[in-house]
Amino acid sequence: MYSDDEGREEYLFKIVVIGDSAVGKSNLLSRYARNEFSANSKATIGVEFQTQSMDIDGKEVKAQIWDTAGQERFRAVTSAYYRGAVGALVVYDISRRMTFESVGRWLDELKSESPFFT
Repeated sequence: MYSDDEGREEYLFKIVVIGDSAVGKSNLLSRYARNEFSANSKATIGVEFQTQSMDIDGKEVKAQIWDTAGQERFRAVTSAYYRGAVGALVVYDISRRMTFESVGRWLDELKSESPFFT
């Protein structure tokens, strides 16, 4: 919690979006943050984030939502982005059972990388 220039309380929460490659993490975030969707989106390299603000009971609440790469080669990079997260969204593709079967592995990684999720 912190105060803005006008003395109004503000809150910032870091949320990570995780899951296998090409399950729709970036499009999910794009739809939420900008109300956009791209059928031809490209794979995320490393990590990207969007901040969404909302007013709740006269307080500004910001969700900083981190979109992580799902490819195995970026796994070492993405583990650092769990730090400070207070929430996570695990995404899978309902048309690809393998991505659902990976959910347990993503949850295990989340628990091992962030003490908040243990």
